[in-house]
Amino acid sequence: MHCNDRDYALTTMERAKLDNVGNISYYWKPYSRKHDGQYFVRGPKMNSDRQHLLDMILDPDDAYGRHPREIEPMQISAVNDVFKQRRGQIPLVGRRAEDAGITEVRSLADLVPLLFAHTTYKSYPISLVEQARWDRLLQWLNSLSVADTTKVDVSGVRNIDEWLERLWAEGHMVLSTSGSSGKCSFLNHTRGDSTLKKRHFKYSVGWPFVRSSPDRPVFWLGPLEGPNSNVEAGKFTVENWGRPGKIYALTDQPLRMSEVSKMAAMRKRLADGTATPNEIADFEEESRVKGAAGMESMRRLADAVIDHRHEPIYVTGQWGQAMMIVERGRERGIADGEFHPKSIVSPGGGIKGINLPSDYKEQIAAFFGDVLRPGSYGMTEMAQVHPTCEAGRYHRPPGLIWLILDKSGERLVTPADGRDGVVEGRFAFFDLVYEGRWGGTITGDRVTVDFSDRCPCGRPGPTLLDNITRYAPIGEDDHIGCAGTIDGYIRGALAV
Repeated sequence: MHCNDRDYALTTMERAKLDNVGNISYYWKPYSRKHDGQYFVRGPKMNSDRQHLLDMILDPDDAYGRHPREIEPMQISAVNDVFKQRRGQIPLVGRRAEDAGITEVRSLADLVPLLFAHTTYKSYPISLVEQARWDRLLQWLNSLSVADTTKVDVSGVRNIDEWLERLWAEGHMVLSTSGSSGKCSFLNHTRGDSTLKKRHFKYSVGWPFVRSSPDRPVFWLGPLEGPNSNVEAGKFTVENWGRPGKIYALTDQPLRMSEVSKMAAMRKRLADGTATPNEIADFEEESRVKGAAGMESMRRLADAVIDHRHEPIYVTGQWGQAMMIVERGRERGIADGEFHPKSIVSPGGGIKGINLPSDYKEQIAAFFGDVLRPGSYGMTEMAQVHPTCEAGRYHRPPGLIWLILDKSGERLVTPADGRDGVVEGRFAFFDLVYEGRWGGTITGDRVTVDFSDRCPCGRPGPTLLDNITRYAPIGEDDHIGCAGTIDGYIRGALAV
C-alpha cells in the first residue's frame, strides 16, 4: 500500500500506547475501510526527496534499477533535511556539526564528520548495568535518541531485560545486541521506524528471485520474541512470508539479553584466565543443560523442515543450524535434492567457534538441491538491507546512502583509490528511514565496492562484492578515528 503522508498501520492497542513522544507530533486518522481493526498513525512529514527515495522500494525493480546520477542528488537533499532537524534534537549531532563547522550537508564529504561509530551504541559505562543505575542508563540512551527517554519509569527494575521492557512499553523500541565482551549495544527506534523497516523487508528480501507472499510454511531457526535485531528480522519474515498456522521457530522462549550478556562475558573471562574454578564449573554445567535442550529443539525443528520438503517452504538461520538439518536428514535416509524447487533456503551468519566441515556450504547446497537462495547484507544499525542480484552482488536501496571510508573511518575513498573502479574500504552509511535516532553509522565491516557503471547483472552500479569481512576480529577493539571523541562527548553529558 502506498502511503504518501507517512501513514503507519497500527493495531488499536498500539494506537492507545503511542501518544506525543518527545517533540515528535502525531495525529490519528482512521482507515477508510475496515481492515482488521487497524488504524494509521501519521507521523511528521518528510521532505519530498526523502519520501520519494523511501517509497521507491514499493517497486523494487525500479528502485534497484535507478542510476546513481539520478538518486544521489536526492539523497544529499534528503540527508540535509534530516541533519537540520536532528542537530537540534540530538545534542551529539549538534556537537559534531559545531566542531566540524558544518551548517549544511552539500556533499558526502560533509556527512563524514557527522557519522557515529558503531561502538557509540555501547559507549555507556558498564558500571551503570552492574550497579543497576537504570536512570543513568536512560540518560545515556537519551543522548542518542530523538524522543526523551528519561521520563520512563524504571522503579523496581531488576535487570536489563526489565529495563528494555519499560522502554518498549513507552514506545521506545530499543534493539539490543551483545558482543563477545558481554556489553550490549542499545539502538532506539520508533514504531514508525519499525513499520517502514518491515515494508522494506517485504519488497527487498527475495528480490529479484521471488516476491513475498504469506503463503508458505516458515522455519525460523531461532527465537521469535525479544528486543533483538535477529528476532525482529524473524518476525518480519513470518509476517511477510508465513502461512497462518505454519510458523515454526527454534523456541517459544524469549531471548533474554541478560542471559546472552552473562554467557558472553563468561566466555571472555575464560579466554583471559580471570574466571574462578567454581565459576567455570557452574558455567560448564549450565552450558551442558542448555546445549542439550537446544539440540533437542533443533532436532524437532529439523524433522519439521524435512517433513515439509515436498512443498514450497522458507528456511532461514545460521550456517551451523542448516548443517544440523543436513545431518538429521542423513540420519533419516533423506536423499539430496528432495526439496521443492520453489522453496527458499537462506542460511548465513558467522561460524566462529562452531565445528563445521570445510565444505559445509557445498553439503548444505547439495542437500536442499535446486531451490531459491536469495541473499542480503544488513546489520542491527541498518533498517534497509541490500539484496543480492543474479551475479551475487549486493545492490543499494535508494533510501540508503553509502559512504566508503578509509580504515580509520575519517576519509572518503573514491574509484581513484582502487583499480578499474574496484575499491576496498570501511563501510559507512546513512539510513534515511530513522526518526528515532541518527541514521549515520561507521561500521566495522571491510567491503569491496565496484564503482563500475554497470553490475554484471546489467543493472546500474555501484555494487558490493560478496567478500565482506570485519576489520577487527570478534572480541577485539575496532579502532575508528571518531570513536574516542564521541565517547568523550557522552561522558561529558553523563557528568552533568
